[in-house]
Amino acid sequence: MRRLCLYTALLCAGLPGYALELSFSGPATLTRSETEEFASYNLPVGPFQDGGIQTLVAEGPREKSAWQVESISGTTLGVADNLRRQLEAVGFELLYECETDACGGFDFRFETEVLPEPDMHIDLGDYRYLAAQRLGGAVPEYVSLFVSRSDRLGYVQLIRVGGQDLEPTQALTAPSTQAAPFQPRLPLIDRLETRGSAILQDLQFATGSAELTGQDYATLTTLADYLKAQPGRTIALVGHTDAEGSLQGNIGLSRQRARAAMQRLIALGVPRAQLEADGVGYLAPMASNLTVEGRTKNRRVEAILTSTQ
Repeated sequence: MRRLCLYTALLCAGLPGYALELSFSGPATLTRSETEEFASYNLPVGPFQDGGIQTLVAEGPREKSAWQVESISGTTLGVADNLRRQLEAVGFELLYECETDACGGFDFRFETEVLPEPDMHIDLGDYRYLAAQRLGGAVPEYVSLFVSRSDRLGYVQLIRVGGQDLEPTQALTAPSTQAAPFQPRLPLIDRLETRGSAILQDLQFATGSAELTGQDYATLTTLADYLKAQPGRTIALVGHTDAEGSLQGNIGLSRQRARAAMQRLIALGVPRAQLEADGVGYLAPMASNLTVEGRTKNRRVEAILTSTQ
């Protein structure tokens, strides 16, 4: 990863802090907020290319926050443009801005710091990113924003570093017209119920391997909670591979990957009767097998909703 180092420092206590308020187009739910008195952040200021991302290394007080926005219309461009204008209005200068493919797609997202599901969701086919700086004070302040969406919700992540004793970002949202409080739906379940299938994106496999080495996977936990709450729903787990090796061997490997995911769900309390697992080898790629990045995307497990009611 190529880095252009730029260091900021904390100022003496007692100096006024920088407040920041963001206005969203609909009711927004703060899903996660973390603050640190002093931390480093590799702020991306360029696309993923030549195997890495150019970054600025900022140090100082840091805030990481994520919101789910109840009402999002059009594309993520409108949401990102609205937030960029708000940042510019309070003195921020744009350093870098990109959309999915121009950012570097899959590689940019996974080389960049992102809060975990379900607090923050990034659709690999529709996201926006921007980085900005504010230099008016004695200590520079840096901001990055990710904007993405599911079928029904918008997702915004903000990371701020530097400045003087950062105060948590406040979200100013349009009033809700609903009588009942907003209950956000998780993006995995949204996609499953509206499109019929969802990729378990945090399950990643090395070439030729069906091993799940991690202890916890957010997508499996979310799927397990959903199935236990909906005992009439059934899921088929479908394993996929890249195109290295024979079709017969890859079909066997893809089945092993699907069964590995199924065993994790059973261990999380999902009844076996709600699950089935199979594999299709390399017959349903989601990216070209001509590149390392494409082959990585193709090694995956997908959940398919098989219930008809």
